[in-house]
Amino acid sequence: MKKILSVFFLLLGTLNAQEVLDKVIAVIDNEIILKSELEYRVSLEAAQRNLDPSNKDFRKSVLDAMIDEKLLFAQAEIDSIEVQDSEIEQQMDYQINLFIQQFGSRERVEQVYGMSIDKIKRELKDDVRKNLMAQKVQQKNFAEIEVSDREVSEFFETYKDSLGLIPERFKVSHIFINPIASDRIKAESKQFAKSLLDSLNSGADFAELAKKYSADPGSAAEGGDLGYVKRGVFYPEFESVAFSLKPGETSGIVESPVGFHIIRLIDRRGESIRARHILIKPKNDDEADLKSIEFLTEIRDSIQRGFNTFEYYAKNYSDDKQTSSFGGELGTFEVSQLDKSLLDIIYKLEVGQISPPKRLTIDKDNYGFHIVKLLSRKKEHRPAFDEDYDEIKQLAQYSKRQKLYSKWMDKVRKNIYWEVRN
Repeated sequence: MKKILSVFFLLLGTLNAQEVLDKVIAVIDNEIILKSELEYRVSLEAAQRNLDPSNKDFRKSVLDAMIDEKLLFAQAEIDSIEVQDSEIEQQMDYQINLFIQQFGSRERVEQVYGMSIDKIKRELKDDVRKNLMAQKVQQKNFAEIEVSDREVSEFFETYKDSLGLIPERFKVSHIFINPIASDRIKAESKQFAKSLLDSLNSGADFAELAKKYSADPGSAAEGGDLGYVKRGVFYPEFESVAFSLKPGETSGIVESPVGFHIIRLIDRRGESIRARHILIKPKNDDEADLKSIEFLTEIRDSIQRGFNTFEYYAKNYSDDKQTSSFGGELGTFEVSQLDKSLLDIIYKLEVGQISPPKRLTIDKDNYGFHIVKLLSRKKEHRPAFDEDYDEIKQLAQYSKRQKLYSKWMDKVRKNIYWEVRN
């Protein structure tokens, strides 16, 4: 199935292609495509794929993809696909964070585009709504496509000589320990959080304090704004307070496993809330690091002596809650998907071996230590039906979805008015 280009690129085109002499080059239902929009998309994709932007076939393929996007939106309207305001808000927050990551800061984004973040969001909102509607109409029609064993077998027999090599893959698990700061450092951090709360109660600007002091890399640049979220996203200690606040109300000091929070509720929509927070995270000291390394070393020794399994210790002691319930399993990865620091660990292991404790840096303010187990390793090889069945099934499923999508889009093109203008 053709992917709809992210709204990130659509907005860039809207904001950056204003000086091209515009004219309408395509009409799709109640939508149009401007020459400036096409030129931007052509230049963007040509640069990404190292292609000649003047190639007629390439330009036509880009225009066809843009027409399909408009047709998908038109079909979504016909099917009465709905998108909630909270979904739009969450997607806009995600897009703005992409901008900030690309340019380094909120201020730099505003400088590049010559407008405030709020205005960028206003420019972005309609594109986000249309994009989400188009995605939903695709999901409605193609999310549940399945393939039988016979279809997988037939696909493999037809395409096995053109599937190429399956790259080297590693299946790994880990046990992660987040160093626990000493009581003295925790007390100092809590006291600092209290001083910020006093400043807020005296009229200080919440967003400015969050930008200056919050240790949450995902929200600090946004003035602590977490966007609209439902229960189950944050730590229970955080949520129990955040969901009890009234709009405009500020919490006291809230302690969670990552530090001390000050929370202010901005808005409430149904089961979702939008809040800001300031996170003051106790800085780890050498003593905390040493204790983490010693603890992981003890776990590794216990596993190697047969006292209990890696999975047992991961479930009961790992601070990585996304993997602990799965015995610490991180998944299966190709070389290109792995961070160099993790690759360096894996390459020194035989299957079944466990690494010594190693530092794992998450971002500039967050790190911990982990031990890594190599569960399996498959070298680069030609596809074999039994050995690589899951991968072949995914390819067969994708191929079937592509064919069904193409047929469906042919019908959409026949049922919805569209034309290309010279």
